[in-house]
Amino acid sequence: MSTPFGTTINDGIAEMILNQPPVNAFNSEGWFAIAREIDALGDNDDVRVILIAAEGRGFCAGVDIKELAADPQRIVAVNKGNYETFRAIHRNPKPVIIALHGFVLGGGIGMAGAADVLVASDCARFGVPEIDRGAMGGGALLQRLFPVQKVRYMYFTGEFIDAAEAYRLGAIEKVVPREELLPTARGIAAKIAEKSPAMVKLAKEALNGIEDGSLEDKYRWEQGFTLEAYTLGDSQETRDAFVQKRDAKF
Repeated sequence: MSTPFGTTINDGIAEMILNQPPVNAFNSEGWFAIAREIDALGDNDDVRVILIAAEGRGFCAGVDIKELAADPQRIVAVNKGNYETFRAIHRNPKPVIIALHGFVLGGGIGMAGAADVLVASDCARFGVPEIDRGAMGGGALLQRLFPVQKVRYMYFTGEFIDAAEAYRLGAIEKVVPREELLPTARGIAAKIAEKSPAMVKLAKEALNGIEDGSLEDKYRWEQGFTLEAYTLGDSQETRDAFVQKRDAKF
């Protein structure tokens, strides 16, 4: 499999651009590759800030459902790849800014929820369709973005919210037209890159430490329920229906 992203480093800013056509949905190997790259950027002394964005119709559609429909046992590797990616962002010693456009689903929500600063284009839409894909997970990351009852509504219904609503709820720093998305994110990255790297590193560690509980432990808890879901016939039916482009029958 080709690398599902490209990375450049300029003036202390590392840009990782996701590029896995058609919808930036990654299989287990893809998620592990993303996690390794983010970890490496965090260890690179030439990097002061990490900026993640994407090519294509949307930021990230999450996991490759076709991989799981073909072999449900791959859920263990997919879960681990997701976990490592979100951890690499949240626990990274460098601030992580994510520029979001189009659809932000599943694993895309996980990446956004783990980040430090979010910028979105006005076309961005946020959702956790796991309940319609036979899985669980993402609630802990989503709850880092939105209030508890909004999270539960999105989780139970699978409905999306748009960038304006995400901004109203406080998750997004700025909402801009699509063509202004990367320049706006780069401007924020440049401001942070001018600061003392040692002070910024301490600030991120301090802020992570005062959060309510361990984000990684909460996500791991959720992933156990994904494994339980995969023992149910309804879970397989949702994946089969998605791949076959039909309504699920329960």
